[in-house]
Amino acid sequence: MSTFVSWDHQRAFLAVIEEGSLSSAARRLGVSQPTVRGWIAALEEALDTKLFSRSVNGLTPTESARALIGPARAMSLASDSFVRAATGAPGEIAGTVRLSVSETMAVEVIPPMLASLRRAHPALSIELYVSNKPADLLAQEVDIAVRTFAPTQDALIARKVGSIPLGFFASADYIARRGRPGSLAELASHDVLGPDRSLVDMKIGKSAAPELPPMRYAMRTDCHPARIAATRAGLGITIMQVPIGARDPGLQRLLPEIVVTSLDTWIVAHEDLRSVARIAAVFDHLVAAFADFIKGDGKSARSAS
Repeated sequence: MSTFVSWDHQRAFLAVIEEGSLSSAARRLGVSQPTVRGWIAALEEALDTKLFSRSVNGLTPTESARALIGPARAMSLASDSFVRAATGAPGEIAGTVRLSVSETMAVEVIPPMLASLRRAHPALSIELYVSNKPADLLAQEVDIAVRTFAPTQDALIARKVGSIPLGFFASADYIARRGRPGSLAELASHDVLGPDRSLVDMKIGKSAAPELPPMRYAMRTDCHPARIAATRAGLGITIMQVPIGARDPGLQRLLPEIVVTSLDTWIVAHEDLRSVARIAAVFDHLVAAFADFIKGDGKSARSAS
């Protein structure tokens, strides 16, 4: 077996694993399909093992290939982290920072925070990783994450910025047509927008409105931004972060005395990166911005209700 394995060949292997075909892997890597085929063949020769079997369903990884997926992904994450680290000189607030946020945060909360960040530090570039699944900070899949649960790993540094309350909201148009519920029990006679399959969201919905089973929701989706958009369109009532609803003049808070639940919110980074100038700048900016976002709720919520 050869003692040298090209990183390009490893990238090709991971792309084929994740994309499922040579053509899709080629598009992802920006090269031709024959090039990817050649890289895979070269990798198989270097490792002296067969990595894929061909079938009517495409390429199927062999047992040897499956054993290499974890190390290949770790190498890919390390390579991405290496490139980000090289984008800014030591001590300079410049370069790329990869930030992990949920769908709702990405659509409703983070954009104005990033706008003010860029005004303060125009040499910064943000890679926004949007997923409701937490990114792997230990493997440095991202540099910073906004999380609604406390990290437990010792290698992570976290700053709690507060708790975001959740409440009921509807559009002014919906309220004009259907009226304003005066109690939780009255929600049963309204159009409620709720979750589809998310166990966490369904638990929150059941706790908030126990007399309204999910099959009676006017719309069901686990995509929070979609529920918020549908609420703005007048489709019905939903639960959302109070600061989001309170700052929207087209929405009104219902049953304002009720806080459905609260989301403890943390800004998290790997301890090895916290002292890097660009990481520290983004981390500190988000801590302050989220504190303002949550703190601003009280006044906004009262005026909206």
